[in-house]
Amino acid sequence: MTYGNLMGPSATLLPADDDAQDALDATDDPASVAAAYPQFSAAWAELAERAFDAGEVVAGYAYARTGYHRGLDKLRRAGWKGQGPVPWSHEPNRGFLRSLAALARAAAEIGEDDEAIRCRQFLDDADPSAAAELGLA
Repeated sequence: MTYGNLMGPSATLLPADDDAQDALDATDDPASVAAAYPQFSAAWAELAERAFDAGEVVAGYAYARTGYHRGLDKLRRAGWKGQGPVPWSHEPNRGFLRSLAALARAAAEIGEDDEAIRCRQFLDDADPSAAAELGLA
């Protein structure tokens, strides 16, 4: 007889996208990477973070939402069923987690308090250490 994880769902580990990561590492233009690899959440997260730094909250929100939804698609394809750990320690998960954190931040800044709370709770549920890693704790 085989038993599953009695403590809850197993962690979801997204597959690496080495070509997209290499492209992002090789440029200072994350928009070109997002255009070439639209499924790559890290490029969208980078765009969101840069938009915030430039004071462009609405653009940051849009980039973050895109990265978040692209990440959800990848999580589901990787077997995620809507709950369970998405560890920060697994590098390919970081683009999604960064997008989720950026979405929480942008939602708060535009007054979408319910969404901001939901996204922050999702981030904490995915990996309690992610917020600290992102300087949000």
